[in-house]
Amino acid sequence: MFTGIVEETGTVSAFTPEAAAWRLEIAAEVTRAGTAVGDSIAVNGCCLTVARFDGRTFGFDVLEETRRLTNFAALDRGAAVNLERSLRFDGKVGGHFVTGHIDGLGVVELIEPRGRDYFLRVRAPAGSGRYLIHKGSIAVDGISLTVAEVDGDSFAVWLIPHTLAATNLRAKRVGDGVNLEFDLLGKYVEKLLGTRSA
Repeated sequence: MFTGIVEETGTVSAFTPEAAAWRLEIAAEVTRAGTAVGDSIAVNGCCLTVARFDGRTFGFDVLEETRRLTNFAALDRGAAVNLERSLRFDGKVGGHFVTGHIDGLGVVELIEPRGRDYFLRVRAPAGSGRYLIHKGSIAVDGISLTVAEVDGDSFAVWLIPHTLAATNLRAKRVGDGVNLEFDLLGKYVEKLLGTRSA
Protein backbone atom coordinates (compact mmCIF):
# COMPACT_ATOMS: atom_id res chain seq x y z
CA MET A 1 0.00 0.00 0.00
CA PHE A 2 1.22 3.49 -0.91
CA THR A 3 0.02 7.08 -0.60
CA GLY A 4 0.89 8.53 -4.00
CA ILE A 5 3.40 10.97 -2.51
CA VAL A 6 6.54 10.53 -4.60
CA GLU A 7 9.72 10.47 -2.51
CA GLU A 8 12.15 10.97 -5.38
CA THR A 9 12.74 10.36 -9.04
CA GLY A 10 15.21 7.60 -9.73
CA THR A 11 17.07 6.98 -12.98
CA VAL A 12 16.83 3.79 -15.00
CA SER A 13 20.36 2.42 -15.34
CA ALA A 14 19.35 -0.77 -17.18
CA PHE A 15 16.21 -2.52 -18.39
CA THR A 16 17.06 -5.73 -20.17
CA PRO A 17 15.33 -9.03 -20.98
CA GLU A 18 16.62 -12.02 -19.03
CA ALA A 19 15.64 -15.70 -19.19
CA ALA A 20 13.04 -15.52 -16.40
CA ALA A 21 11.97 -11.86 -16.43
CA TRP A 22 12.96 -8.35 -17.45
CA ARG A 23 15.72 -6.95 -15.23
CA LEU A 24 15.11 -3.35 -14.17
CA GLU A 25 17.92 -1.50 -12.39
CA ILE A 26 17.28 1.95 -10.91
CA ALA A 27 19.75 4.40 -9.40
CA ALA A 28 18.27 6.17 -6.37
CA GLU A 29 19.25 7.54 -2.98
CA VAL A 30 16.30 8.37 -0.73
CA THR A 31 14.16 5.30 -1.41
CA ARG A 32 17.14 2.94 -1.18
CA ALA A 33 17.74 3.94 2.45
CA GLY A 34 16.46 1.27 4.82
CA THR A 35 15.28 -0.90 1.93
CA ALA A 36 15.79 -4.66 1.98
CA VAL A 37 15.35 -7.43 -0.55
CA GLY A 38 11.65 -8.34 -0.62
CA ASP A 39 10.39 -4.82 0.11
CA SER A 40 7.79 -3.20 -2.12
CA ILE A 41 8.57 -0.02 -4.05
CA ALA A 42 6.15 1.85 -6.31
CA VAL A 43 7.92 2.58 -9.61
CA ASN A 44 5.80 4.98 -11.69
CA GLY A 45 2.97 3.80 -9.47
CA CYS A 46 3.54 0.10 -10.16
CA CYS A 47 4.24 -2.04 -7.09
CA LEU A 48 7.49 -3.98 -7.60
CA THR A 49 9.52 -6.19 -5.25
CA VAL A 50 13.16 -5.37 -4.60
CA ALA A 51 15.16 -8.37 -5.85
CA ARG A 52 18.68 -7.01 -5.31
CA PHE A 53 20.54 -3.82 -4.47
CA ASP A 54 24.02 -2.45 -4.14
CA GLY A 55 25.54 0.83 -3.01
CA ARG A 56 23.91 2.91 -5.73
CA THR A 57 21.07 0.97 -7.39
CA PHE A 58 18.34 -1.47 -6.64
CA GLY A 59 16.93 -4.02 -9.02
CA PHE A 60 13.56 -5.54 -9.80
CA ASP A 61 12.36 -8.49 -11.85
CA VAL A 62 9.54 -7.32 -14.13
CA LEU A 63 7.08 -9.75 -15.70
CA GLU A 64 6.38 -9.46 -19.42
CA GLU A 65 2.71 -8.78 -18.58
CA THR A 66 3.68 -5.86 -16.34
CA ARG A 67 5.93 -4.42 -19.04
CA ARG A 68 3.19 -4.80 -21.66
CA LEU A 69 0.38 -3.25 -19.59
CA THR A 70 2.29 -0.24 -18.22
CA ASN A 71 4.50 2.53 -19.55
CA PHE A 72 7.51 0.36 -18.71
CA ALA A 73 7.51 -0.71 -22.37
CA ALA A 74 8.83 2.79 -23.18
CA LEU A 75 11.52 2.87 -20.46
CA ASP A 76 15.07 3.43 -21.67
CA ARG A 77 18.37 3.89 -19.87
CA GLY A 78 18.41 7.36 -18.30
CA ALA A 79 14.61 7.66 -17.95
CA ALA A 80 13.30 9.31 -14.80
CA VAL A 81 10.89 7.18 -12.75
CA ASN A 82 8.80 8.13 -9.73
CA LEU A 83 9.66 6.17 -6.57
CA GLU A 84 7.82 5.65 -3.29
CA ARG A 85 8.47 3.18 -0.49
CA SER A 86 5.47 1.30 0.89
CA LEU A 87 3.35 2.89 3.59
CA ARG A 88 4.46 2.39 7.18
CA PHE A 89 1.93 2.25 9.98
CA ASP A 90 3.84 4.99 11.81
CA GLY A 91 4.06 7.19 8.70
CA LYS A 92 2.03 9.99 7.16
CA VAL A 93 -0.80 9.55 4.69
CA GLY A 94 -0.50 12.70 2.65
CA GLY A 95 -2.20 11.57 -0.57
CA HIS A 96 -4.73 8.74 -0.85
CA PHE A 97 -4.54 4.96 -0.59
CA VAL A 98 -2.76 3.60 -3.67
CA THR A 99 -2.23 -0.15 -4.15
CA GLY A 100 0.39 -0.03 -6.89
CA HIS A 101 -1.80 -2.18 -9.16
CA ILE A 102 -2.10 -0.32 -12.45
CA ASP A 103 -5.60 -0.19 -13.96
CA GLY A 104 -4.55 1.00 -17.39
CA LEU A 105 -2.34 3.14 -19.54
CA GLY A 106 -3.38 6.74 -20.13
CA VAL A 107 -2.10 9.05 -22.86
CA VAL A 108 -1.10 12.67 -22.29
CA GLU A 109 -3.38 14.86 -24.42
CA LEU A 110 -2.19 18.25 -23.18
CA ILE A 111 0.40 19.59 -20.78
CA GLU A 112 0.96 23.32 -20.67
CA PRO A 113 1.71 26.19 -18.31
CA ARG A 114 -1.25 28.27 -17.23
CA GLY A 115 -0.08 31.13 -15.09
CA ARG A 116 2.30 29.76 -12.47
CA ASP A 117 0.81 26.27 -12.57
CA TYR A 118 0.63 23.50 -15.17
CA PHE A 119 -2.47 21.92 -16.66
CA LEU A 120 -2.38 18.23 -17.57
CA ARG A 121 -5.09 16.43 -19.53
CA VAL A 122 -4.98 12.64 -19.94
CA ARG A 123 -7.12 10.24 -21.96
CA ALA A 124 -7.81 7.12 -19.91
CA PRO A 125 -8.63 3.74 -21.48
CA ALA A 126 -12.04 3.49 -23.15
CA GLY A 127 -14.88 2.95 -20.68
CA SER A 128 -12.92 3.98 -17.60
CA GLY A 129 -14.58 7.38 -17.29
CA ARG A 130 -16.96 5.85 -14.75
CA TYR A 131 -14.08 5.90 -12.24
CA LEU A 132 -13.31 9.59 -12.79
CA ILE A 133 -14.97 11.92 -10.31
CA HIS A 134 -14.59 15.69 -10.17
CA LYS A 135 -12.49 16.47 -7.08
CA GLY A 136 -11.82 12.74 -6.65
CA SER A 137 -8.40 11.12 -6.43
CA ILE A 138 -6.34 9.44 -9.14
CA ALA A 139 -2.76 8.17 -9.26
CA VAL A 140 -0.85 9.19 -12.41
CA ASP A 141 2.53 7.44 -12.63
CA GLY A 142 2.13 6.87 -8.90
CA ILE A 143 1.41 10.53 -8.07
CA SER A 144 -1.69 11.22 -5.98
CA LEU A 145 -3.58 13.97 -7.82
CA THR A 146 -7.00 15.59 -7.61
CA VAL A 147 -9.24 15.40 -10.67
CA ALA A 148 -10.14 18.95 -11.76
CA GLU A 149 -12.18 18.18 -14.90
CA VAL A 150 -13.84 15.11 -16.41
CA ASP A 151 -14.93 14.74 -20.04
CA GLY A 152 -15.93 11.16 -20.84
CA ASP A 153 -12.78 9.09 -20.57
CA SER A 154 -10.51 12.15 -20.36
CA PHE A 155 -9.64 14.02 -17.19
CA ALA A 156 -7.53 16.99 -16.22
CA VAL A 157 -5.45 17.85 -13.18
CA TRP A 158 -3.57 20.95 -12.08
CA LEU A 159 0.09 20.59 -11.17
CA ILE A 160 1.84 22.87 -8.72
CA PRO A 161 5.50 23.74 -9.44
CA HIS A 162 6.66 21.37 -6.68
CA THR A 163 4.96 18.39 -8.34
CA LEU A 164 6.71 19.11 -11.62
CA ALA A 165 10.06 19.56 -9.91
CA ALA A 166 9.77 16.43 -7.73
CA THR A 167 8.35 13.95 -10.27
CA ASN A 168 8.87 12.68 -13.81
CA LEU A 169 5.92 14.73 -15.11
CA ARG A 170 8.40 17.48 -15.96
CA ALA A 171 9.59 15.32 -18.88
CA LYS A 172 6.15 14.28 -20.20
CA ARG A 173 5.02 15.35 -23.66
CA VAL A 174 1.79 14.99 -25.62
CA GLY A 175 1.39 11.35 -26.66
CA ASP A 176 3.40 9.92 -23.75
CA GLY A 177 1.92 7.06 -21.75
CA VAL A 178 1.21 7.34 -18.02
CA ASN A 179 0.26 4.58 -15.59
CA LEU A 180 -3.19 5.10 -14.07
CA GLU A 181 -4.66 3.72 -10.88
CA PHE A 182 -8.23 4.73 -10.17
CA ASP A 183 -9.53 5.27 -6.65
CA LEU A 184 -9.73 1.97 -4.78
CA LEU A 185 -12.96 2.83 -2.95
CA GLY A 186 -14.79 3.55 -6.20
CA LYS A 187 -13.81 0.18 -7.64
CA TYR A 188 -15.05 -1.64 -4.53
CA VAL A 189 -18.33 0.28 -4.52
CA GLU A 190 -18.90 -0.60 -8.19
CA LYS A 191 -18.23 -4.29 -7.50
CA LEU A 192 -20.52 -4.40 -4.46
CA LEU A 193 -23.37 -2.59 -6.21
CA GLY A 194 -23.01 -4.84 -9.24
CA THR A 195 -23.20 -7.93 -7.04
CA ARG A 196 -26.24 -6.60 -5.19
CA SER A 197 -28.16 -5.75 -8.38
CA ALA A 198 -27.36 -9.16 -9.89
